[in-house]
Amino acid sequence: MPLCACVFPCVAFWVWVAVCSQSSRIPKRTDGSLKDASEQRVGGGMDKFLLRPDLQGGGEEPAPTGGASGDLKSPDWLHLRAEGLSCDYTVLFGKAEADKIFRELEQEVEYFTGALAKVQVFGKWHSVPRKQATYGDAGLTYTFSGLTLTPKPWIPVLERVRDRVCEVTGQTFNFVLVNRYKDGCDHIGEHRDDERELALGSPIASVSFGACRDFIFRHKDSRGKRPRRTVEVVRLQLAHGSLLLMNPPTNTHWYHSLPIRKRVLAPRVNLTFRKILPTKK
Repeated sequence: MPLCACVFPCVAFWVWVAVCSQSSRIPKRTDGSLKDASEQRVGGGMDKFLLRPDLQGGGEEPAPTGGASGDLKSPDWLHLRAEGLSCDYTVLFGKAEADKIFRELEQEVEYFTGALAKVQVFGKWHSVPRKQATYGDAGLTYTFSGLTLTPKPWIPVLERVRDRVCEVTGQTFNFVLVNRYKDGCDHIGEHRDDERELALGSPIASVSFGACRDFIFRHKDSRGKRPRRTVEVVRLQLAHGSLLLMNPPTNTHWYHSLPIRKRVLAPRVNLTFRKILPTKK
């Protein structure tokens, strides 16, 4: 699969988004403009994982597990299915709106510094290879990688994105983890979003702004030097303004990562919306 040739400043997103992949089907964005190829294909060789009307003998496209339905003003969804994997992908924001949101995120999000910018791996603390922040409702805490975090109050730009995601999925979210990748050297290793604070049965909604980046799913039985069995890796590309809904039981069976891509020079901001259980007093 070709790497994203994202080598221009953020003001030229429309150039490098267009080179991420190729496809003959050009559906429309939610604002009515035509989607480019990268926005409606999720990566080379992905057809075997997609559920579309033309692959199911016709009929209407099924609603994603997350709850979006034809009654909503919902975008075109691509449904990714594999053994224990259930994800739904779409481009949620038109280019102009996505550009505006990206600029606001760059100006308004306050990222962790000091001890909160480190992560614990196998008992040792390391600097996080990206910037992070958390926002959400009052009374919540979230623990991952040895850190227990209390989210900051919602800011308007995050509320707008959250509300749009809730509208098209039919789900509710009370917390967001913000990850900023300054370029293709910033990354996140294989992990599962399976923390105990997550509401049982709730999906995780991942919204991307900025550089198109490769996103990889690997089955838990297919990891390590001596895996229990071979399960094909699932790869996709997350476009500017896109939404990836990870439905249960995906995070039970599959690890996901955003690998290093040195040819990517532009920044990316990712918002992962979650439903967190209130902290017990």
